[in-house]
Parts: sequence; structure tokens; C-alpha cells
Amino acid sequence: MDIIWIYLVIINLVAFVAYGIDKWKAKNARWRTPEKTLILLAALGGALGAYAGMKYFRHKTQHKKFTICVPLFLILWIIGLGWVITK
Repeated sequence: MDIIWIYLVIINLVAFVAYGIDKWKAKNARWRTPEKTLILLAALGGALGAYAGMKYFRHKTQHKKFTICVPLFLILWIIGLGWVITK
């Protein structure tokens, strides 16, 4: 079970940082991180970090794809973890 928590901490930190880097790139006219990569990070367990990055950096908050998918993935991960913990 410890490996799951370590994985989740790492993937959430990566997602948070990825949203911050992409925001910086957007403001500085640099090559951007593909949207599917940012969504994939949320789907793979980094939804909390992605959501925090969206709010903290004010990034991707106007895109329906992100405002729907990231919270949905967060809810699904919470439900999944709750199920695993109770088993």
C-alpha cells in the first residue's frame, strides 16, 4: 500500500509542476505541453495536483475539457482509493 501513496505523491507533484511550466510557457511564447499530456497526468492519478495547478496558476480554467475531466478524475481516484482501502 505504501507504494501507491508514494506513486500518488510523485504523480501529483509532477502534474502540479507540469501545469506551472505550461503556464510559464504560455506567457513566454514557448513550445507548449500538449493538452492530452496534461489530461493524462490527471487520469494517471495526478488529478489533485492538476486541479491545484489549475487553480494556483490560473491555467486551463476556461477550457471545458479541463474543468470537467480533471475534477472527474479526482472523484474517480478518491472513490477507487476508498474502495481499495476498505478491502
